[in-house]
Amino acid sequence: MRTGLFAAACAAVLTISAGAARADELLESYSAYIGQDDLYNSYDERLTQPWQVIRQDRANVHRFGVRQPGDDVDDFFASARNRELAERMIRNGTIERRAARALLNGDVRIHVEIWRGGDGDYINVSVD
Repeated sequence: MRTGLFAAACAAVLTISAGAARADELLESYSAYIGQDDLYNSYDERLTQPWQVIRQDRANVHRFGVRQPGDDVDDFFASARNRELAERMIRNGTIERRAARALLNGDVRIHVEIWRGGDGDYINVSVD
């Protein structure tokens, strides 16, 4: 009986350890100033979703060289492929309601955390 309890205790410890090993990992974080240039796409169409504004802001920084004071440079969204993932990443992460509204109005500083999780990458967005 002691052997059975010992084996069960060891299995529980291994399960807890394996779960801890799979904890989400912060890949990168950055702050950005969302200016009026970030609210319009390359066709001069007004963006209507927070993920679109974040994607445009990062394209402006990395592809077009348009930066406002307060824009940090990040490595993750330097990749066009990663910028394409912004919608899914916000959907899988969190964005404060206040941040979503502020993003769509512009003239606000945001903080973005890029995470790698067991179910895929995601981002959390808040207003500074």
